[in-house]
Amino acid sequence: MVYTQVIDNVLEEGVGKHGLPRAVFERELAKAAPALDKIRGWKADGTLPLLSLPGRLDDIAALRPHVQRFSAFEHVVVIGSGGSSLSGKTLVALQDVGFGPAAGKPKLWFCDNVDPATFAALAARLPLERTGFLPISKSGGTPETLTALFTVLAALEARVGKAAVAHHVLAITEAADNPLRRLATRLGCTVLDHDPKVGGRYSALSLVGLLPAMIAGVDAVALREGAASVLDPVLAATDTAGLAPAIGAALSVGLAKERGVNVTVMMPYVDRLETFAMWYRQIWAESLGKNGQGTTPVRALGTVDQHSQVQLYLGGPADKLFTVLIQDTAGQGTRLDPAMLGGDKALAYLGNKTMGDLLQAEAEATAATFVKNGRPTRLFRLKTVDERTMGALMMHFMLETMFAAELWGVDAFDQPAVEEAKVLTREYLSASGKP
Repeated sequence: MVYTQVIDNVLEEGVGKHGLPRAVFERELAKAAPALDKIRGWKADGTLPLLSLPGRLDDIAALRPHVQRFSAFEHVVVIGSGGSSLSGKTLVALQDVGFGPAAGKPKLWFCDNVDPATFAALAARLPLERTGFLPISKSGGTPETLTALFTVLAALEARVGKAAVAHHVLAITEAADNPLRRLATRLGCTVLDHDPKVGGRYSALSLVGLLPAMIAGVDAVALREGAASVLDPVLAATDTAGLAPAIGAALSVGLAKERGVNVTVMMPYVDRLETFAMWYRQIWAESLGKNGQGTTPVRALGTVDQHSQVQLYLGGPADKLFTVLIQDTAGQGTRLDPAMLGGDKALAYLGNKTMGDLLQAEAEATAATFVKNGRPTRLFRLKTVDERTMGALMMHFMLETMFAAELWGVDAFDQPAVEEAKVLTREYLSASGKP
């Protein structure tokens, strides 16, 4: 296993009165057992194709020609909303945390909002003649994605000419008649099929996440191997005892029911996992926030948010579950020569230490402080952060979400409130152009 989930300080016996009584935890864990049969059934009958992805290689091989084509560009812009963007963005962070791509790879940009200033900057500053575009929309009718694409196409055509546009654009959408497919076909662009049974927020292991990731140099095979290392034990289990995703769900739901813990904080001490915390925020919120159920996910980043959010976490309401992701970074980075510190006694503790030593010490200290102050805290200990780790974490939290949905009695795969807002947006635009 590429991670270890430590839950001692979520339970009452480890963290005190705000923790979860063991009896309640065991009750919720047992109640999650029916989800095992559902998950096995979804895989067997094809209802949930994402459960078959960790064992596949054929679709990865089919993506390689498109990866090679887009690797020739200097820049690649992914246009999508929600999971259509966050999936690839989360994976690409393994190769680029903002300082540029891996050697010989394009710089990937993710345009997931419709702020006109952003697209004006894109058109003005990117060399469009050396830029590829990946519009992604499962339904093919996402208004943000289509509006962004039309905006880009106007600038692109002006720069490279109408005949060359198709070379720069590859669309991903369902194999059905929809606006994105019609537009891409009309322009002569390549269109890849988005599996209609793989929802956007669950699409990271599909071509939606893998195509941008592979263009950036991410190892898709290792990513799926990591996912399989978490999924396979769940598919083989006869009960939920010892299953990390089921345990996580039982903790979250049990704390919400028993202790009124209605906020769940995801706090990695790894820059490459900052976007992962945003990915988690969507899958947890959009999957579970229904019928008055669910908890509010919050993204934090260590050490940054020790200086912005931790005061609230320790001095504010005791209504939060903390999930802290700690990588073993001891010894990583340049070792500080005591002579560099100029004999300053206030800095003596840094002598002969590395940046990795400091990062890990701060992570451990923050988690210990949460516990000392009676805040339920679970740890994920990571030896390394690579494709296998990312695949395992993504599969863990997809499954944890499914188990939590079972405990709350909600559908983990729909989003009725989001659909209502989409309908109302169209009504506003149709009526007067503004709300």
